[in-house]
Amino acid sequence: MRLAGTALLGAASVVSALGAQSGSDAWRTYGQNAQGWRYSELRQIDTRNVARLSPRWIYQIGIGRGFETTPLVFDGLMFIAGPSNLSWALDVRTGRPVWHYRRAPPSRLNLCCGEVNRGFAVHGDKLFRVTIEGTLAALDAKSGTLVWETTLADYKKGYSATGAPLVVKNLVLTGIAGAEFGTRGFIDAYDVDTGKRVWRFYTIPGEGEPGSDTWSGDSWVRGGGSTWITGTYDPESNLVFWGTGNPGADMDGDVRRGDNL
Repeated sequence: MRLAGTALLGAASVVSALGAQSGSDAWRTYGQNAQGWRYSELRQIDTRNVARLSPRWIYQIGIGRGFETTPLVFDGLMFIAGPSNLSWALDVRTGRPVWHYRRAPPSRLNLCCGEVNRGFAVHGDKLFRVTIEGTLAALDAKSGTLVWETTLADYKKGYSATGAPLVVKNLVLTGIAGAEFGTRGFIDAYDVDTGKRVWRFYTIPGEGEPGSDTWSGDSWVRGGGSTWITGTYDPESNLVFWGTGNPGADMDGDVRRGDNL
């Protein structure tokens, strides 16, 4: 279910969304589950009735920026992490807003692709999202109030954040964006209760680390490797899998000779 300027829910998909409020059918993470299957077993909509879908309600967000989010649906609510640090909780049945969180981004940001956001993560009564200026915020799921916030990186150095976090056990994991502006990508893990950083993994190896000899000079410092798409987690191996984006500089590799692992 995607949003493009308005939240649109078909009549049959209301049934589907209501069925996703509990148990294994709840859509409580970006990829539906930690493994990122992005699949629902609900069967109310199929090839026989999909042509009969029609709008049940429409919620106007009041801004012209687009959505790249995947809403979370549970406890009778649809939770939407929108562009420009906007967030909503809507009643699934009616589209009525339950709460609206807004936070104005800084006036000057280095961005390649707009003030987009890809979604929430949830743990207990907390929702987690990144802000476009590179912070991780925890909101109270019932009221939308800010519980805690921590800075991932300095936006004045070109960093930004757009991806949906991933909750693994008592940690909330998130990546970072900004490779186009000479940043160094990383994956962070934070305590869900306190917002304290537990660990950081850099996607570009530093001096003496495996793969550092594949970067010429100090090009690794500005090596890019943003992690702006949500990773996955395999509970059997207890491993997190996270893809990286482009190196920096992305268009001219002369300044970063080597294989750039």
